[in-house]
Amino acid sequence: MDLTLPQLQAQMRAGYGSGWTGIAASALAWAVAAGIAWQGSAQHAIWALLAGGALIFPASVVLGKLLGLPCTHPKGNALGSLAGASTFWLIFCLPIAWLLGQQQPAWFFAAMLLVIGGRYLVFASLYGMALYWALGLILAAVGFGLTALSLPAAVIASAGAAIELVFAGLCAVQHYRRR
Repeated sequence: MDLTLPQLQAQMRAGYGSGWTGIAASALAWAVAAGIAWQGSAQHAIWALLAGGALIFPASVVLGKLLGLPCTHPKGNALGSLAGASTFWLIFCLPIAWLLGQQQPAWFFAAMLLVIGGRYLVFASLYGMALYWALGLILAAVGFGLTALSLPAAVIASAGAAIELVFAGLCAVQHYRRR
């Protein structure tokens, strides 16, 4: 029996806590990068976000397992392929963001907010949650807006951390209320 899209999305929400642990892990990566940028090394902050970004999924799985989440989805759920495809798209965008950061470090963080915001729009379909539309669009708008204002890397990275921290909490509340 083929499952409907809402059933597939429900499996993804159940498996990954609606993704809130991933948002929280991402917020932590942004916060570390922001801290380093505030210390005066935007180039080190770029590397911190790249390294932290590589650890987001493993960190979210550890947190999820500690909270009793399965951190997996049933085999055959086609939305797993969508998640994988969006990961490759994110990875393909990293060299562009890095090159921008070599010109102006703040541009790296702005580009990453746009790229990650775009990825969260995919998560709206993955989890069937409008919250991801808001998160993705806010990250993109803030990335563009703060760059248009010529604000430094530390401010942009701090904004990314704050936005994701707020949305991690909102997503967790939605997830546990839905259950």
